[in-house]
Amino acid sequence: QIDALQEEQTIVMDSRVEDDGRAASYLKFFTQEAAGGLAAGIIGTIIGFPLDVIKTRMQTGYKAGGILATGSQIVAKEGLGAMYKGVGPPLMSLSILNTVNFTAYSFLHQYYEAERGWDWRNGLAGLSVAPIASSVSTIENLVKTQMQLDNVTRQQYKNSLHCVKTITEKHGPIVVYRGHVINTVREAAFISTYFFVYEGLRKRLVEERVPGSIPIAGGIAGAISWTVSFPLDCIRAGVQGTDLSRRASSLGILKKLVSERGILGLYSGVAPSIVRAFLVSGSRFSAYEGALWLLRGGRDAG
Repeated sequence: QIDALQEEQTIVMDSRVEDDGRAASYLKFFTQEAAGGLAAGIIGTIIGFPLDVIKTRMQTGYKAGGILATGSQIVAKEGLGAMYKGVGPPLMSLSILNTVNFTAYSFLHQYYEAERGWDWRNGLAGLSVAPIASSVSTIENLVKTQMQLDNVTRQQYKNSLHCVKTITEKHGPIVVYRGHVINTVREAAFISTYFFVYEGLRKRLVEERVPGSIPIAGGIAGAISWTVSFPLDCIRAGVQGTDLSRRASSLGILKKLVSERGILGLYSGVAPSIVRAFLVSGSRFSAYEGALWLLRGGRDAG
């Protein structure tokens, strides 16, 4: 009986050690994923913000022409600093957002037992990340949109924090989630397409040993995802870019855009967005995978 009891205790202790080891392994794995997402957020934001400024101006009716004409006019009238006005919250929030997105996607990819390559479960994993992502990105998008448009209206905001303080004091704290529903739908369309296309293209390009497989796959995934979700983003910009003292519904903005610009008005500003998406997503996935290569020898290593 004593031997049996000792054997049982040994089995329990071994089981606990195994569980502790598994927990430590998971913690290490997801900490590394978070570090990769953080790198992706910082690099992508710094590279893509000027093009995002141009996109927002074009979406909200800024009359200047194409990408270069709009960018040139902004710099000429408002100075080079205008291209990075409001970058503070996006740099902070997108760093947080990408840390959350990549970590959550990695977890859900495993949870759904998805395969690398063209597997519909990669899209499902991305779709499942959307509600988490929008809880951060709705606030970031509102502040960014208000700051970018403030340059061409009253110029009342000194910086991003002043913008948040001003609008919450005037309209209440709930205003920071204006446009949350349409933004969540946009995130769902974007992120599901984003990871589905990236996983499929990445595996194909790597197998064929195409130089620059990761930035190419990331860039194309970003461009396609923005093309798919852009009408939703145009509506989101309309909701968040209007006078905050007025009610603005997504359906009302959609009707207004179509009546004023036609169906193609939903793609106003799409060119800088696609260019930006290719550059940002290519650099973002490169930063993510580069960080994981440094930390554990590659995304699927360890």
